[in-house]
Amino acid sequence: MVSSMPQDRWRVLIAERNPLVIAALRGLFAESTRFSIADTARTSAELCEKLGFVEVDCVLLSWQLDDAEAPDVLADLGRLGLDLRIVLFADTNNSTVVNETIRFGVNGLCYQFEDPEILFATLTAVMKGRVCVPYAALSRVSNMPSRQLTSREMELLGMLSNGWSNTQIASRTGISENTVKYHLKNVYDKLEVRNRAMAVALYARERRRKPD
Repeated sequence: MVSSMPQDRWRVLIAERNPLVIAALRGLFAESTRFSIADTARTSAELCEKLGFVEVDCVLLSWQLDDAEAPDVLADLGRLGLDLRIVLFADTNNSTVVNETIRFGVNGLCYQFEDPEILFATLTAVMKGRVCVPYAALSRVSNMPSRQLTSREMELLGMLSNGWSNTQIASRTGISENTVKYHLKNVYDKLEVRNRAMAVALYARERRRKPD
């Protein structure tokens, strides 16, 4: 059960198979004034079950659970149709993890070997509605296939990067909102991302790489 904003501390459900990591997180969260542990799960099945009755504001998801890796867990969660905030808590920074993080549209990424302050900063940013992925991680993502986009799709992607809504884009381009949605779906499919925030993040990264 996904809750609204808590009045005191945000509630985090930790999905992690390693009891030592869970124990360490319990110690860290016990000292936090912003976050508390709502529950834990070691499998994707257990996570999905607990989300049906545990009040949760965010899921802290490890890459490997007992029965599935993060991409499969995210697919299971997607089938539930829940509007979840998810932070991937990865124990490695290899390119596969980073690519899947971006393409599955999780809200944040933090590594288990980083300082606890970074974990809580990531969780705080995500709870405030931001996508929080380290730039160093974002730079590892394979090149964005922008050459596959049409001129219209590139135009719309540029408008997204400026924070325009679908309504504003439709008004500016003279096309219907349904057509805007159709074009944006094609953009997401070609870029292999799940939402506009990650499409904009990849677009911004590519723009920074281009020579002046």
